[in-house]
Amino acid sequence: MINKNINLKIGVAAKKSNTLVKACNLKIAAAVLMSMALTGCSDDVGKVSLGLFTTKDVVINAKQDPIVKGVTCHISHVEADLDFSDPSDMSIACRQTGEISAQDLAQIDRSKNGEVVFKESKSILFKSLKVRRIYDAEHKTLIYLSYSTKESSGSHHHSLSTVPLYNTKAWDWALAQDVKN
Repeated sequence: MINKNINLKIGVAAKKSNTLVKACNLKIAAAVLMSMALTGCSDDVGKVSLGLFTTKDVVINAKQDPIVKGVTCHISHVEADLDFSDPSDMSIACRQTGEISAQDLAQIDRSKNGEVVFKESKSILFKSLKVRRIYDAEHKTLIYLSYSTKESSGSHHHSLSTVPLYNTKAWDWALAQDVKN
């Protein structure tokens, strides 16, 4: 009788355990599907294969500056599907695609180092692609520098693009900053 009760309790515990495992597996599967769905909603605007016998593609992303909403940067980089790390090569082109206001510029970091506005992991080994916005007060221009955080072939690969403030609503603000300094 005692053995029957113990076996019954073990059986009930095993069923509960299986139910918990199934629930956890469903949650994990749901999380994976959600992340895949979010990836599908990415800002990719182009993808070009580098050839028939390679798993590498050039991917072009469009990213709007999170503070200066009137600037959009197109960043191209190589994506390697079956590698642990993507190559470090990248290119960037930023343009005025909307209004750039004095209020936008008043919010940005105007130090010589600027601030990181975009960041994307390129490897499981701490390599990432970053885009930093720097304000060039003398020339009244926004500079966007994209770079790899890990040295590759003896170089930290980087690329540069500029967005002049001339003929924007922020031009008068930029001129006023000269008077203050």
